[in-house]
Amino acid sequence: MTPLELTHLAAGEKSAPVTDWAARIGWLVGLALFIALVYWLMREGWKWRGTLQGDLPGLPTSPEEPGEVKLTMSGRYHGSTTAGQWLDRIVAHGLGTRSRVELTLTEAGLDVVRPGATDFFIPADALREALLGKGIAGKVLSEGGLLVVTWAHGDRLIDSGFRSDHAAEHTEWVDTLNSMINKSLETTDTEGAR
Repeated sequence: MTPLELTHLAAGEKSAPVTDWAARIGWLVGLALFIALVYWLMREGWKWRGTLQGDLPGLPTSPEEPGEVKLTMSGRYHGSTTAGQWLDRIVAHGLGTRSRVELTLTEAGLDVVRPGATDFFIPADALREALLGKGIAGKVLSEGGLLVVTWAHGDRLIDSGFRSDHAAEHTEWVDTLNSMINKSLETTDTEGAR
């Protein structure tokens, strides 16, 4: 090859295009702003839902003398919903906050202790039903993987979902809670008949 042919070949080849950093940075800033907007809208929606549920009375606290402990359980609190509507999350008074939980069942009721979130107490006369479920408020587990406790608060029925660290405990909890509820109903019926 002659030097003229080599010069001609070298002139014909082009280098790769240079990255347009300004356009890339613009896209990244736009994406970050979009994510921030979505997060802000979700947060405002959560606060709005809490405002709509403002008629829900304050949560009861555990009594000084709760009585003899029947059962205890460590696990997770997955949230509370309107009874029978597992997607209608209740966020008022911190009931929408998922957290670790320590449950204690006594004659007085169910004590729900949540580190880092609002604790509450479900009086025995407010308990309505306990069952094994598979989902609540955006959390779906295997069949029977969730202890769902239905209770009355104000003029609402609420389902609260709990998952034990040892799922085998759920059946004992359902049996004990339902037995306690039935005993309470029988006592109420007997007193009402007098």
